[in-house]
Amino acid sequence: MEKTDVLVIGGSAAGIVAATTGKSFNPDRDFLVVRKEKQVLVPCGLPYIFGSLGNSEANLIPDDAITGSGVRLMVDEVISIDQENMVCETATGQKIGFEKLVLALGSNPVTPKWLKGTDLENVFTVPKNKTAIDILGKTLEKSKKVVVIGGGFIGVEVSDEINKLGKDVTIVEILPRVLDAVFDKEFAVKIEDLLKSRGICVKAGRGVKEILGDGKASGVLLDNGEKIEADMVILSMGYRPNVALAEKAGLKINDLGFICVNEYMRTSNPNIFAVGDCAEKRSFLTRTPKGIMLASTACAEARVAGMNLYKLSAVKTFGGTIAMFSTAIGDTGVGVAGVTENLANERGFDFVTGTFEGVDKHPGTLPGTHKQIVKLVVARSSGVIIGGEVMGGPSTGELINLIGFAIQNRMTVISMMTAQIGTHPLLTGPPTAYPVIKAAEAAAKKLW
Repeated sequence: MEKTDVLVIGGSAAGIVAATTGKSFNPDRDFLVVRKEKQVLVPCGLPYIFGSLGNSEANLIPDDAITGSGVRLMVDEVISIDQENMVCETATGQKIGFEKLVLALGSNPVTPKWLKGTDLENVFTVPKNKTAIDILGKTLEKSKKVVVIGGGFIGVEVSDEINKLGKDVTIVEILPRVLDAVFDKEFAVKIEDLLKSRGICVKAGRGVKEILGDGKASGVLLDNGEKIEADMVILSMGYRPNVALAEKAGLKINDLGFICVNEYMRTSNPNIFAVGDCAEKRSFLTRTPKGIMLASTACAEARVAGMNLYKLSAVKTFGGTIAMFSTAIGDTGVGVAGVTENLANERGFDFVTGTFEGVDKHPGTLPGTHKQIVKLVVARSSGVIIGGEVMGGPSTGELINLIGFAIQNRMTVISMMTAQIGTHPLLTGPPTAYPVIKAAEAAAKKLW
């Protein structure tokens, strides 16, 4: 029987970070990662395989990300966990004994059972599997008209990338606007207009009644009776946590289908941890259960698990999920962190907002300068920043990270206004009108 001190099941982002962080904090312990895939794709890079990257080979995580840190790697599939005897069994019959176990089981794309036609040829999801992605890519090469069902981040990114190939692309989204569940209306409207300006057809506020075709997809039927012709349909309707192995082993699962964990990422068994898409999520601000699955969150959870494998630390904990999303459509970036105005109203926060429109370089006449719109959501009683949205150039992603740091550290608008920043004409907005600081000032005026 194979033996190890720490067994990590799953070799994508969460599994890699849990293993390498754990090894860094416990260098004398033996770590073994078991994953079923021979090659692993960068999850966030999936949509870009079809356009910007050109093929899946350009989106692989090198094995050295694991083995280069002194962690052993085994390609096999764990099919059972014996909690009592602390042994796992693999599909090849291998038994692995462990002291600590980390589950980084990931998630699987949703294929709704209620939707007729999902079993037709040329109907795909966007899985985190190289073989399946390669088949999707080969079909895409032969297709001319593509319908993407779902206008969330993956749907928008996949559509934009396919559009770059000169394909006829239509996004169908049941909500009033694409990305409507994530952004406030004024941002979602701009995003949708941007997609349309790039030649993507958007059918928002419409559901899909059926995928049409006789053996092979030929189009979709909308709930208003409209038919859209297509020779390929891509389902982008979210992901579900992969918890079958954990559930079979008797670990506790919450009502949303995630493995229950505490702030140290421990499951109902103190020697078993769960991280990433399969692990339970709670809001940083309200502590309510969440269904958000992000690689960035997964890596934060994995670091916490890696640091707490053998000795718990009261300061090395995961304080809850701050939903942080960003994407780019062409050279325009959009991002959001924490609660939006819509969500703040829904959750019952007493708040004000502050918005400022500036530029991401200075002077604004420099080549490549973008308008930069920043909106902050601020708790009225304390002035603490609880959310923010940004639309601008490539620096949007890092500015959203800054707002995320502010939320996590319960920073106030006054702290933001008095923050010392570094600026440069080619890299940032002007020090006289730094958009996130001016947005904080706009909120502060409403408070005092």
